[in-house]
Amino acid sequence: MKSSITKSYFNPISVTVLIILAGISVGLYLIKIFNVPYLAISIAASIFIACTIHIADQWEKAVILRMGRFNGLKGPGIFFIIPIVDRIDTYIDQRVRVTNFNAEQTLTKDTVPVNVNAIVYWTVWDVEKAALEVQEYEKAIAYIAQTGLRDIISKHELAELLQERDKIAEDLQKILDENTSPWGITCQNVGIKDVVIPQALADAMSKEAQAERERRARVILGTAETEIAEKFAKASQQYRDNPVALHLRGMNMLFEGLKEKGSMVIVPSSALDTMNLGAMGGLVSLAKSNESKEPDK
Repeated sequence: MKSSITKSYFNPISVTVLIILAGISVGLYLIKIFNVPYLAISIAASIFIACTIHIADQWEKAVILRMGRFNGLKGPGIFFIIPIVDRIDTYIDQRVRVTNFNAEQTLTKDTVPVNVNAIVYWTVWDVEKAALEVQEYEKAIAYIAQTGLRDIISKHELAELLQERDKIAEDLQKILDENTSPWGITCQNVGIKDVVIPQALADAMSKEAQAERERRARVILGTAETEIAEKFAKASQQYRDNPVALHLRGMNMLFEGLKEKGSMVIVPSSALDTMNLGAMGGLVSLAKSNESKEPDK
């Protein structure tokens, strides 16, 4: 918001009358000495015309006061006023504007000090109300937003503050709209930029999260062991009723172990009695011959 005229403690009408009288006196003096009556008249007319012409930008509205009372809005573009009688109090920007605000060292519901940074997008939709109802609406919006944010923080716990930012932003937007609507201002959107917590608390939360992840990993591992045991129990039922399948499974496991280079397999003697060693020797020879052929390829 910019002001085109700086207010003073002098009455503008009396000052203008004084200037006019001084100009008349100087004009009469010039007419008497230099006999140039048109000089004073042209200068006065130029100043008068220059004071009547003003320009407002496309996104602005000029607030016009006539004898101290609200007379109307002018702009955008070129407009005219009556000098001495009319005065431009201010130009009001109607574009969407952004205000940053924060709540420092505010206690949450569970007594945790936090620093919250937020941002609000707002615009003036009624220039007359914004000019007449509030003196400095930009500062008023910042103060209301900061106060509302502190109030909302005190009503929520830290976990809610970290997880429900959108809900907190919506609640804050409602508070701002309720306070700024009578001023002709609407808050279009509110966003929570950052929530800063103490470093010691952040470290503790990190350790807690790590412990929770380890607990979940152990639970998953235990569940996997239980499922494996159940599968083995079912397999044992199959092998108990079918000794041939158990014999073939044992031979297959021994064969897979012997295929590895430089591996040694220890087999109980009771298991060897049930196996055909000749067949096992043939399998071992076949495995070694395959290994010797691989480098020749």
